[in-house]
Amino acid sequence: MSVLFRNVYAYPDVDRLTDVLVEGNRIAAVGSGLVGDQVIEGHGHHLLIPGLINAHFHSPANHLKGSLPSLPLELFMLYESPATEALRPTPREAYLRTMLGAIEMLRTGTTSVQDDAFLMPYPEPEIIDAVLQAYADSGLRATVALDQPEVPEGDKLPFRDPSPALAAELRAPAPLPAADLLERYEYLIGRWHGAENDRLRAAVSISAPQRVSVDYFAALDDLSRRHHLPVYAHMLETKVQRTLAAAKHGGRSLVRYTADLGLLSDRMNVIHAVWTDDADLDLIAAAGAVVAHNPVSNLRLGSGIMPFRRIRDRGIPVCLGVDEAICDDAVNMWGVVKMAGLIHNVTGLDSDRWPAAAEVLDCLWDGGAAAMLRDDLGRIAPGHLADLALVDLHSLAFTPLNDVPGQLVYCENGSDVVLTMVDGRIVAERGRLTGVNEDDLLAEAREVFAAKVPALAAARTAAARWFPEYQQMVRHAAATDVGMNR
Repeated sequence: MSVLFRNVYAYPDVDRLTDVLVEGNRIAAVGSGLVGDQVIEGHGHHLLIPGLINAHFHSPANHLKGSLPSLPLELFMLYESPATEALRPTPREAYLRTMLGAIEMLRTGTTSVQDDAFLMPYPEPEIIDAVLQAYADSGLRATVALDQPEVPEGDKLPFRDPSPALAAELRAPAPLPAADLLERYEYLIGRWHGAENDRLRAAVSISAPQRVSVDYFAALDDLSRRHHLPVYAHMLETKVQRTLAAAKHGGRSLVRYTADLGLLSDRMNVIHAVWTDDADLDLIAAAGAVVAHNPVSNLRLGSGIMPFRRIRDRGIPVCLGVDEAICDDAVNMWGVVKMAGLIHNVTGLDSDRWPAAAEVLDCLWDGGAAAMLRDDLGRIAPGHLADLALVDLHSLAFTPLNDVPGQLVYCENGSDVVLTMVDGRIVAERGRLTGVNEDDLLAEAREVFAAKVPALAAARTAAARWFPEYQQMVRHAAATDVGMNR
């Protein structure tokens, strides 16, 4: 059955009304006088936009919004999701927490997500199934990786003179060895890659170069090459990670280290890239990699401001992401879009170098598609996937209608999205998902996760014993001259 959006504005052509015809899961035509089986009338005051792309996300923290104060990343991660047996999720818990994010995204017009899922204490097939099944049921387009470090904690960070108790814990092996993790990847790819009419795909994640062995990194890169999967790699998110170069890797930054291994590629999402220098950016540009920008998360954790203009000047694609609900406190890409349009205005650059609204939207859509290794997303054009959102322009955000890109970036918050379509199917309408019972799911999630609060509180209390030693490392990094300020 075909679907016709009639009398709508279709971004970026916002000066005249048109029709957009969807046949199957693709846009078939854009023009006037088109005919379709199901007609969605725009009445001359609705804007059809490509579905938003959340290009970096961690779904396992969806149920933890607002539960932690702002802290530097290394301290924040002590409390974020402790790997205790009492917090090991059941498949149903994994399903519910994934669905929480999917509901919020689809309600507000996000149609695609790249989920770098850290499944504590390690990924198990039934938990992988629960995450992917939630995306299957919700209707969201999702690419999912398994974010699981496989080296001891002491190899990941530049610790300074740890106490004997901490030193012993830092030497403990990771929960699951590389061989077992690769088996989990084979399961993920074999079971889910290409499922739901190719709406669900797999990716691979090293988490970060310092969190994995060279052999495991290379094995994941090989999987990525053979199956054409994105590679997710957090790099230089914090100043602590910049100082890692002095302690390890022979003085090389994590970007240079990765490039020297021959593993910086055009399949890689370089996530955060806050503490990169010009040499790092030259390497990223030469490799053809994409940089994932998470401005709200970077502010929440005090990580710094990514050098947006230096990245864009090199032609490096930039995509946008929520990061995770616990350090964005929403799974709503409109807040990310607005922050990306604002935060770089305080970097000391001339105002001609500040991001323009249309440039931010280019990151959202074209950058997001590049990160997902797709050339059929992020545009309203024949042949592209019908991942779309319909926005009501008869709303406060767009009244009066002054400048559509500017109002999308600075004014919209998702409340004016009246319809979301993924893969040619309407999956949300008037703020409600069409394929799941939201009320029952939300009621169940409230009950299930309320019961976990005591265990979470106990785990965080236990983790606090390491806070002074981690804080010492963070403060030492803060006082270190690394030749730049972010």
